[in-house]
Amino acid sequence: MATFQHRGKKWRAIVRRKGFASQSMSFPTLGMARTWAERMEREQAQRVAAGKTDVDYWTVRQCFDWYLDPERGHEPWGRTKEADLNRVKGYAIADRIAAELKSPDYVAHIEGRRRTGAGPATAGNDLIWLRVVLEAARAGKGVPVNMQEMDDAAKNLRDRRLIQKSKYRDRRLEPDEEEKLLTYLRGRDARSDIPMVDVMLFALATARRESEITRLRWDDLRPDVGTAFLDDVKHPRHKTGNRKEFRMTPEAWAIINRQPRTNERVFPYNPKSIGTAFSDTCSVLGIQNLRFHDLRHEATSRLFERGYAIHEVAQFTLHESWATLKRYTHLKPADVPDKPRSSATT
Repeated sequence: MATFQHRGKKWRAIVRRKGFASQSMSFPTLGMARTWAERMEREQAQRVAAGKTDVDYWTVRQCFDWYLDPERGHEPWGRTKEADLNRVKGYAIADRIAAELKSPDYVAHIEGRRRTGAGPATAGNDLIWLRVVLEAARAGKGVPVNMQEMDDAAKNLRDRRLIQKSKYRDRRLEPDEEEKLLTYLRGRDARSDIPMVDVMLFALATARRESEITRLRWDDLRPDVGTAFLDDVKHPRHKTGNRKEFRMTPEAWAIINRQPRTNERVFPYNPKSIGTAFSDTCSVLGIQNLRFHDLRHEATSRLFERGYAIHEVAQFTLHESWATLKRYTHLKPADVPDKPRSSATT
């Protein structure tokens, strides 16, 4: 049933019906408001006659809004995921009724993203987020989305190489790059609040990400056994509350011991500032295609080169499987040591 509110110089029509979300719109005259309300009521009546409910007409944007609603009771996620979800909400496909999406709709979205400069991995991430949200809406709210249409679109897009998985990085420091970086950062540290030399060396000694380095607290250190605890360790499903203990090398402890204790955190800095400072340094020095995260690759490889076994390296890096750990392991053939052949027994 429709109700009308007179506010200022406008009339607001509100249409409510059981099983449907309320709809409202403001108009200059009461007659226009009544006409709109009657049309909405007819459309809702037609949907009821066809056995449809409100969720049958949810748009993709409504599915995303429901998925993002903190009252839904989902586990908190990182800023990157939330930013990606809100980004997808801004595309034209978000205005489509989710249950009416067909394979050509997904294909057209990806083709448009590629035309505007998105790479195959970036464009492919859009399909990943659409799948996550639409599958959740289908299970949680009964939105009748046909996921086979997305599967068909994804196959077509992969065959045409318009989408693909992100390529694994295998960037390691070149022989002279480490010294170049440290030399420049020593000069920079003299006029900066962030001791980038120690931060970089700590990353190389521990294989920790910048966000993990800046979360490490003095109370989490266990120097008597050579380990430390870290909260919210990255995990594909359970990051929040994922507290893990990791091993540290003597070089890492030496770096910690020379840090001033001015905060509950050992390195009380913004992780984004660390990443920016590192990128700026690479730019000044002309070092191409090197990111702070690549130091994690370098550190992991160095642990293997020191002779640690797979299960031992995992105690430093906190990888839970070899399949994941090997992504960060980039030994050079020349660095594999010769091992004596064991004597055959007879």
